[in-house]
Amino acid sequence: MLVLGIDTSCDDTSSSLLDISDNGVEIISNIVSSQAEIHRKYGGIVPELASRRHIEMIWHVVDEALKGTKPEELSAVAVCYGPGLIGSLLVGCSFAKAMCYSAGIPLVAVNHLEGHILSVFLAGEKPEFPFLALIASGGHTCLYRVDDYLKYTELGRTRDDAAGEAYDKVSKLLGLSYPGGPQIDRMAKTGNPKAIKFPRAYLPQSLDFSFSGLKTAVMLTIRDNPRLNVNDIAASFQASIVDVLVRKTEWAIKKHRIKRIALSGGVAANSELRKRMTEMAEERDAELYIPPVSFCTDNAAMIALAGYHHFIRGDTAGLDLNPRAYLPL
Repeated sequence: MLVLGIDTSCDDTSSSLLDISDNGVEIISNIVSSQAEIHRKYGGIVPELASRRHIEMIWHVVDEALKGTKPEELSAVAVCYGPGLIGSLLVGCSFAKAMCYSAGIPLVAVNHLEGHILSVFLAGEKPEFPFLALIASGGHTCLYRVDDYLKYTELGRTRDDAAGEAYDKVSKLLGLSYPGGPQIDRMAKTGNPKAIKFPRAYLPQSLDFSFSGLKTAVMLTIRDNPRLNVNDIAASFQASIVDVLVRKTEWAIKKHRIKRIALSGGVAANSELRKRMTEMAEERDAELYIPPVSFCTDNAAMIALAGYHHFIRGDTAGLDLNPRAYLPL
């Protein structure tokens, strides 16, 4: 079964072609056109520029992903319809609907978050159900219990900033360029994570997250101590983020008695988070599943895989599908 995935939820234009059978998933293509260079001089994503670039790149990216496969040969087209930037989502949804209408292909609507959850099934060992899923990205920080394909229960979510959003904002405070996560991760390797005692919003009795206070603490620290070592600030900030993500996941393991964990989202590419989560899983005798870095960040392969599981259950969308900026899972 050939499924084409399309994702334009934020600033990356992505399309992927999967061949899915009883033998597993073959990733024929996974094309991602990054806009990082466009948004770098602004220190973050400019939604209007993002949507305009999607319009310019969507056909080229899809054409490259198809690799000569004719649209009529596809079993379905899966498109991310939210959550995300509404202008960006409109481009992907409009293109997918036009493609399905002209070629008579079924359309499948996919929630971006379930794509991240199922990204652990794209490569390497696959978890058995049920498992716990931590999504940590620029727009989302959530914990889910996953009982089967498409069966998710939210256990906790951020009450304000997402972890990746905090990384980007602190990066800007430190005078670093966008995207900030990889740069802070690199600088933290030579910094002292105990140099500055930044707050940890553990929110006892809850599996929710909060990172806005940490962002403010970093801002005030930089303002009041301009001579502090930048690498120490980066390391101390990152230690706070990672401590909270690991501790909350550990609490979820204890509370729900599930010793299988999936870590996904752009922040899952962070080397310190991967290291600390691995150590915690070993201490708890738990199984940890993390996708390759290329599948942690936004990509259409995860959208195509989630779309496949909707499609085989008969869950298709009409051509009146509209994107949604806010879309709980």
